[in-house]
Amino acid sequence: MHFQESETVELKEVVVDDIKKEIIAFANCQGGKLYIGVRDNGEVVGIDNPDNVALQISNMARDTIKPDITLFLHYETIEINNKKIIEVDIQRGTDRPYYLARKGMRPEGVYVRQGYSSVPATDGAIRKMIKETDGDHFEEMRSLDQNLTFKATKEEFEKRNIDFDLAPMRSMKMIDHDGIYSNLALLLSDQCIHTIKIAVFQGEDQSEFKDRREFSGSLLKQMNDVYEFIDFRNQTHSTVNKLIRNDVRDYPEVAIREALLNLLVHRDYAFSASAFINIYENRIEFVSIGGLLPGIDLEDVMMGISVCRNQNLANIFYRLQLIEAYGTGMSKIMNAYKNQENKPIIETTKNAFKIILPNKNSRVQEISYEEPSDYYLNEREQKVMEYIERYNEATNEDVSQLLDVSASTASRIIRKLVKNNLLKQEGKARNTKYKIIK
Repeated sequence: MHFQESETVELKEVVVDDIKKEIIAFANCQGGKLYIGVRDNGEVVGIDNPDNVALQISNMARDTIKPDITLFLHYETIEINNKKIIEVDIQRGTDRPYYLARKGMRPEGVYVRQGYSSVPATDGAIRKMIKETDGDHFEEMRSLDQNLTFKATKEEFEKRNIDFDLAPMRSMKMIDHDGIYSNLALLLSDQCIHTIKIAVFQGEDQSEFKDRREFSGSLLKQMNDVYEFIDFRNQTHSTVNKLIRNDVRDYPEVAIREALLNLLVHRDYAFSASAFINIYENRIEFVSIGGLLPGIDLEDVMMGISVCRNQNLANIFYRLQLIEAYGTGMSKIMNAYKNQENKPIIETTKNAFKIILPNKNSRVQEISYEEPSDYYLNEREQKVMEYIERYNEATNEDVSQLLDVSASTASRIIRKLVKNNLLKQEGKARNTKYKIIK
């Protein structure tokens, strides 16, 4: 029998520490065979005690490689010219990437087969293996960082007298049976890589900064820190009617809370970009990465239909009683402004979701509806008006198709025409139609 190293064959004279890298590389690629008792040049030198050698390799793999790879290793003693060698058959694993436990799921811990050698994997190769194994659902994928701590999250659980140890973490899908953390655990860890950026502006545009901050750490820490930052700037204004004093904060606390929770729970964490909160004198904008999920439109959201992008994260927020029931956030925000002339505005694009909360104490700019002729239509608005004049009515979807724009852009154009007393709205939700004011 002739032995020669190749992409699927590795030869070792004795058991050495590097054997772990070879096993990992084969399991991460197409599998292979490792022969112990054969020199690099193919010469068979044999080993004295095959059973002890097989046990030594088995223990080494079990104790130093994650996830558990032992099911994919098969040992056989072969005798050649009265000399015994060990053949270790390593199959391609189903939980790739495999890695050295002390190095973690990083290039220095993950190996792949390249030609006749086992070499560190690239970050891209590691992410590809994770995606192929765990699927496309971000929060369920294994975290690249396995050195996680949970000080802030543990404190949040303890406030509510909820256990936060290994068993609950497994039930919440933060850690698997091999002790490997998921991306959900990363989001709740002190090492969370996602942040929220807040900018405070002077006036009603972005021409002048007053303050800017970036909040990091566990999502629960970010939640508390961001809320405190906004709450500190949420001023109270008072009016007096005879002997009755009426105190009104700039923004309803429930609206701030629900907009912030929406930003945290429904964000698409597969993108590394930060979420944004912009504070102006007349409004606050919450901008979350990730648009609406396929099959869901803005009208569905406003009706209370909730399809959650991060279901496991939402379950944890529900367990902490931060979320009372799915799909109620938007209605709570709108109800907080039910007696106000200025209402919250929801805007969506393919990759973003924005909630705009108006300042209740900001002076409302009156719009004259007596002279609509003073308003000049742009090209898009002219097309919309001509379409409705021809067909008597239009829906948001009609306008979106007519102008070849997104649903949120079509909604913005329609709102502007309604605001300037050129169109009127009839019906609600999916039955909403717009007609020309005669």
